[in-house]
Amino acid sequence: MSKEEILEKLKVSIEELDPDLAETAAQEAKEEGINAIEAINEGLAKGMDTVSEQFDEGEVFVPDLLIAAEAFETAVEILTGDLSEEEKASSSLGKVLLHTVEGDIHDIGKNIVKTMLTAGGFEVIDLGRDVAVDEVVKQAIANNVDVIASSALMTTTMPAQRDIIRVLKEEGVRDQFKCIFGGAPVSQEWVDSIGADGYAESASESINLIKKLLA
Repeated sequence: MSKEEILEKLKVSIEELDPDLAETAAQEAKEEGINAIEAINEGLAKGMDTVSEQFDEGEVFVPDLLIAAEAFETAVEILTGDLSEEEKASSSLGKVLLHTVEGDIHDIGKNIVKTMLTAGGFEVIDLGRDVAVDEVVKQAIANNVDVIASSALMTTTMPAQRDIIRVLKEEGVRDQFKCIFGGAPVSQEWVDSIGADGYAESASESINLIKKLLA
């Protein structure tokens, strides 16, 4: 089987929500000596892009997303099993600090974004919900993340996103991180007004935005 056929098989395994096929295709990629990062980016990730678009369009749902993520993770584990920790880190597309803002206990949307980011090849540090602004900044610095992604689901909690930017500036580290914000009441105008780097309306948009910001 050619490299192109194996990459296509990896892509299809995610699109068809088939962990068994993902496992088989990953083994074949390994046996054929296909580079792990290429197999992930040119096979699995392209399949996940399709599933993300289908999710946004209401063609697949959260349980389907979880199966796709399982298939993705199964294949990645096989592909990267022999790599050193340094090589695994280099195969990551970036490190994202994810949370719901202080005072806000909603986390369904955040959890969907986490699933899609992880399946998309990012390393995700999920701080959970109702996370204090100072803790967000502390963990961003401690973990040397690339992106701070923050969700606010109520107009009363949106100011916490502005406060994150303020504290980063006070600490003199604003330029070290890309900050993207989302949530039902959040808008592009709000994000622009507080000096953040980007706004995402949906889960798949957030993935594409992060990829663009880190390109």
